[in-house]
Amino acid sequence: MSVEERLVDFEIRLSRQDDLVETLNTQVYRQQKKIDELEKLCLALATRLREVAVSANQRQAPTDERPPHY
Repeated sequence: MSVEERLVDFEIRLSRQDDLVETLNTQVYRQQKKIDELEKLCLALATRLREVAVSANQRQAPTDERPPHY
């Protein structure tokens, strides 16, 4: 294999690696965006769950209420 052939081979490999790195970078970026969205959703759900729990604790128990027919 001549020096020129080796150089061409290295350039081809480098080009393929650049393309692969760009593809992987794009995929990692998309995954991070999705992770961020899911974290926001989990936080919103946890907040809503706490609100519902507080609301449920503030209600009177049905045994303490007078029935409407009295």
